[in-house]
Amino acid sequence: MEPAGLCVFCAIAAGRTPAELLAEEEGALAFLDNRPAALGHTLVIPRQHYGTIWEMDEAAGLAVVRLTLRVASALRAALQPDGLTVVQNNGRAAGQEVPHVHWHLIPRWHGDGMRLTRGPAVAQTTPLAEVARQVRTALQQ
Repeated sequence: MEPAGLCVFCAIAAGRTPAELLAEEEGALAFLDNRPAALGHTLVIPRQHYGTIWEMDEAAGLAVVRLTLRVASALRAALQPDGLTVVQNNGRAAGQEVPHVHWHLIPRWHGDGMRLTRGPAVAQTTPLAEVARQVRTALQQ
């Protein structure tokens, strides 16, 4: 149960809710998922609360990426997986369950049976060049 007023990940970051912490940095921490999809399934979160990636500032993003790289290397050394799936969802439509931005690091082994499904290819109604133009314009703003 999370303390009143804190999301579950904020409560973990504040040390008020127990978790199997793996690593910490000033701006981020990593802990084992309590409902793992695979052995070693780890979550990496920014210490500060951000609901989605769109709310994060660059410093928080860099802290999470640094820690993700460190933990990914440690998972490889400790568990020797055949691969690693890194997943980050934003919003309910994308499957985000906890409203605190987080990255899943899921060690993978050949034949583990885990599938991240992808729906059928979307019918392309807008030319790729137009989509690229729209995104490039947004990047310049």
